[in-house]
Amino acid sequence: MPRVPRMVVTDSGQKAAYHVISRTALDGLPFGKVEKDELVRIIQIFSTIYCVEVLGFAIMGNHFHLLIEVSPGDMISDDEVRKRFQRLYGRNTEFSEGRLEEYRERFCSLSAYVKDIKQRFSCFYNKRKKRKGTLWGERFKSVIVEQGNTLIHCLAYIDLNAVRAGIVKRPEEYRWCSIGHRFQTGNRDGFLSPDLGIPDVSEDDPSAKLKTYRKYLYHLGAIEKRGKASIPQEILDEETAESFEVNRARRFRYRTRYFTDSGIIGSRTFVETHYNTFKDLFRATREKVPKRVKGIEGMYSLKRLGEA
Repeated sequence: MPRVPRMVVTDSGQKAAYHVISRTALDGLPFGKVEKDELVRIIQIFSTIYCVEVLGFAIMGNHFHLLIEVSPGDMISDDEVRKRFQRLYGRNTEFSEGRLEEYRERFCSLSAYVKDIKQRFSCFYNKRKKRKGTLWGERFKSVIVEQGNTLIHCLAYIDLNAVRAGIVKRPEEYRWCSIGHRFQTGNRDGFLSPDLGIPDVSEDDPSAKLKTYRKYLYHLGAIEKRGKASIPQEILDEETAESFEVNRARRFRYRTRYFTDSGIIGSRTFVETHYNTFKDLFRATREKVPKRVKGIEGMYSLKRLGEA
């Protein structure tokens, strides 16, 4: 039976939003902490290469969600195509001007973007688990999403995955989703788009947008659904009383994962010194750079060997 053609928006001069879902072909919940971290890292890499903006994501034990906006080719300059080519292949790889349009089409392709993410992760997973064969199930599903209320609702649906699964009580406690990433890393490296799809809040006030979104998210998450967990009423009441501001104590708690999930943690000098001692053990070919732990003054971390 032939495949049904994928629905892809081809309007020029206008970005298109998609909700992407892909599931593993393996039984159970094969993705643990290391696998989830690596999949987020791979998504970050290819999101700087392809002409996409990531609005939201959730990495679960056997599948992932992405909410992205893809730019059409006519919005991408020739210089931008060349820059993205160098990010993918390296600065020493010569760019063929005769293939400019080919690369423009590729970097604006939803299918190519998701294919590269899944293939790179498959290589990582199979090597880590010493296995061969298919990792992913049927081809990924993509849904065209209208801007406005539909987009916000879709983003909330994605961010509430861990709550619905009964893993956490508050969505930002789950670090492998967009709301968790925003709070636990401060949206490190600008991975996620500051545009939360909320049109009635000033664009130059991201904190107001995030607060408005959290209010919407918590009220939606408190709605009970048969067979699914929800945000408890007492937590919704607590957030309402605090006007949906995340207090300093909880912000600190969200940072404490660095004490258990890092390979090296401390001052920048301390981390760099110990990294130089053990750098030969890291798989990465590039020099690792200590990451500042936002919310804890003067503290830096470096990933574990298995995640480097």
